[in-house]
Amino acid sequence: MAKELRCGELMPGCDAVLEGKDESEVMTKAAEHAKAAHGLQQITPELAGKVRSAIREKGTSQSA
Repeated sequence: MAKELRCGELMPGCDAVLEGKDESEVMTKAAEHAKAAHGLQQITPELAGKVRSAIREKGTSQSA
């Protein structure tokens, strides 16, 4: 099943939704998005962990 990341869960105010066939594809898109939209030149291991934990099956959302 497809995966998605809602950037706003990590970067409040960002409405980007990144989708991919698997976690790896979403991580690649997230790194590109972080550089282009948020000016991050390097993804730290800590940030990568937060991103991985925010990736969901497409169509599901995280409970508040």
